Amino acid sequence: MEDVLGILVGALALIILFLGLPWLILHYITRWKQAKTLTGEDEKLLDELHYTARRLEERLQTIERIIAADNPDFRPAQPLREDEGRYDYSRRN
Repeated sequence: MEDVLGILVGALALIILFLGLPWLILHYITRWKQAKTLTGEDEKLLDELHYTARRLEERLQTIERIIAADNPDFRPAQPLREDEGRYDYSRRN
């Protein structure tokens, strides 16, 4: 009886070692490779966030121009860069 139990434990250990462990490693490698790519939904969300950020930046610049027109001593927190006004919203990343 003990011989049969020893053989079963040995066979189970070999199956786990040569089948179970490689399967587990390959399974998680596949999951890891899939997780590092962006889905179409993620890209759409990023595009929407980028567009919203640009609109908010334009609104802030408009408010700063209005305040500067009313108060000549007002200075914006950051000076405008030259290339900010030339951004094309139809351009995609």
